[in-house]
Amino acid sequence: MKLNGKVLDTPAVKVTAADKVLVDGRPVGAAEPTRLWRYHKPAGLVTTHRDPAGRPTVFEHLPKSMPRVISVGRLDLASEGLLLLTNDGELARRLELPSNGWIRRYRARAFGRVEQGELDKLREGVTVDGVRYGPIEAKLERGGGANAWIAVSLSEGKNREVRRVLDALGLKVNRLIRVSYGPFQLGALEPGAVEEVPRKMLKEQLGKDALG
Repeated sequence: MKLNGKVLDTPAVKVTAADKVLVDGRPVGAAEPTRLWRYHKPAGLVTTHRDPAGRPTVFEHLPKSMPRVISVGRLDLASEGLLLLTNDGELARRLELPSNGWIRRYRARAFGRVEQGELDKLREGVTVDGVRYGPIEAKLERGGGANAWIAVSLSEGKNREVRRVLDALGLKVNRLIRVSYGPFQLGALEPGAVEEVPRKMLKEQLGKDALG
């Protein structure tokens, strides 16, 4: 191994981004820049790299040209819609933190009947089976039939939060679509499609310090 043209005789050396490192005569590549993708997850895929039950995964269905990525949070097997993917684990952890104040927005179709007044009470937070969920904004978009469409906005994103909270109101969610995650929108992205977020937008939304 060579550092700035000199052979190293000890591994105890600090290296900076400005140093040139050669291993077996080949330069060690710089860290990959931070990248982020929008993916329209279809229902029926699990958000994991390997599923013990052998179910199809999100990562098996990504284009072969994609680098190795991880998800920002998850969507469960039956859920669909916007899933953010990144090659930067630190960024994924940062975007998942409730403290960043980013709102996750969903559209839920649920079997049952509910009044807007019942949904308004979710703004105060709710405890379901011993789990405390923070404030949730829920608006009845369309009801009157066997199914109701409800727009749901929340900032915590705990496991199966939307389903469990609506279930506590006597509603059975039979379709759940995430339409946005913070400033990133599902938009017209087709199911199964993936699209990289332009670096300019990343800088605007995350700041230069968050990008590698």
